[in-house]
Amino acid sequence: MGGTVRLAAIDIGTVTTRLLVADVGPGGVAEVGRSTDITHLGEGLTSSGRLSADAMNRVADVIARYADTMAELDVVRFQALATSASRDAENGSEFTALLASRGVVPSIIEGSREAELAFLGATAQIGGEGLLVVDCGGGSTELVVGSADHSGPELVVDIEAARSIDVGSRRMTEMFLHSDPPTRNEIAEARGWAADELRGFFDRLDERPTQMIGLAGTATTLAAVRLEMAVYDPARVHGFELSGADISDEVELLAALPLERRRRVVGVHPQRAGVIVAGALILETVLALAGLDSMVVSEHDILYGILLDTYRDLQ
Repeated sequence: MGGTVRLAAIDIGTVTTRLLVADVGPGGVAEVGRSTDITHLGEGLTSSGRLSADAMNRVADVIARYADTMAELDVVRFQALATSASRDAENGSEFTALLASRGVVPSIIEGSREAELAFLGATAQIGGEGLLVVDCGGGSTELVVGSADHSGPELVVDIEAARSIDVGSRRMTEMFLHSDPPTRNEIAEARGWAADELRGFFDRLDERPTQMIGLAGTATTLAAVRLEMAVYDPARVHGFELSGADISDEVELLAALPLERRRRVVGVHPQRAGVIVAGALILETVLALAGLDSMVVSEHDILYGILLDTYRDLQ
């Protein structure tokens, strides 16, 4: 199957559930439709070890809608992948059975696979060596360093190091940021924990990364806040560069506000306001550990990686 084919990718994360439908072929990826729903699947997981019935049902309702959308758009093949929350939960199999009853059978993937797919998506249009791709999710952060070569007829990706680390925005929030707004001591403890957990990845690298690419909701939200974006525009966010000072300024701004005021900050989705401080702290920490002074934000993330992976399987 060497031509263009209509595919779909579903990413079931700790905070969000997302769908991307696109026509994929030798010429690249042409988006047909996209949906993002903040479902907070991992709510309470850190303390209970289980996915709550309410959280599972929130995702199941969204998945049923996605199944209808894929049928309406004549999707030929799709992959639905569940990540950190589903990996960690004692009742992950119960969750996947529930989604299967709504028309979508997801695969719970390992963190290393999640990291590889994130890198594949992020480098779909960006080439170079020493690329650090950072996918900061609700339950884990995927860190990948490698190169992407676009000089030939096909993208050639070489991954030097890839790791999924259980440092995520919801996990950090539930572990440390209990006050509203969080206290300086809570912020310091959260920042120290993140640095301790993430440092080992960078200590084992042979060379320092040359560029950091930030994926997923935390990175795109920080860009939207910096751009004062009342209506989200992915075209403006994609490729936007945030300096380390920009990220630190946003940490200070967002951490100082109680939740209700944070929900009203231009660029912050109200349903993400509860975890955005932790997410910003994680990206700030990664940037410092990498020894870099800026981050490029990309809209091409694991969803793109899933599409490209599915297309390759069809060839």
